[in-house]
Amino acid sequence: MNTTTTTDERAIAELQREHGPALFHFLLGLTFGDRQRAEDLVQETLVRAWQHPEAFEAPYDSMRPWLFTVGRRLAIDARRSRRARPVEVSDTVLESTPAAQDTADSAVRALDVREAVRTLSPEHRAVLVQIYFRGMSVGEAATALGIPAGTVKSRSHYALRTLSRTLPGYSPEGDRSLLPTRGARPRFNAA
Repeated sequence: MNTTTTTDERAIAELQREHGPALFHFLLGLTFGDRQRAEDLVQETLVRAWQHPEAFEAPYDSMRPWLFTVGRRLAIDARRSRRARPVEVSDTVLESTPAAQDTADSAVRALDVREAVRTLSPEHRAVLVQIYFRGMSVGEAATALGIPAGTVKSRSHYALRTLSRTLPGYSPEGDRSLLPTRGARPRFNAA
């Protein structure tokens, strides 16, 4: 740009000193207290003044009405533009998003569980297969195995306790994520 069509830098600096604080407070209200957006709009308004030197030659006493009009129009345009775009994702949403599950880790755990289940007695293994791998209730497992429901409960308790000793980091009272939930399809073969 040549100097005849642009505004002198000193004139812009003076414009900001004289009208900048009032323009900022005006735009702060239009942006519902968003200081960053208000500051951006002040800067954009001053850029427009720099790009339009004819505004300095207008027949009014102060540039403030022209600045406020330009600032208000920029705020309206920015608001319309934001409403037309999809909502932006903030950092807090990204931080709370769970990390992708490592499939190799799951495969290793599945192999560990399969090997640990093989070490159980056939009676204990049969109970776990019925309850956890086939999704049966205690009563259904008792009927399928031909044993009392109390026996199913005690065998499952002792089987899980044995697994907790065999599998690192597994607690029968806490994390049962190594076994499928009742009713879910098994992720691996029990035997």
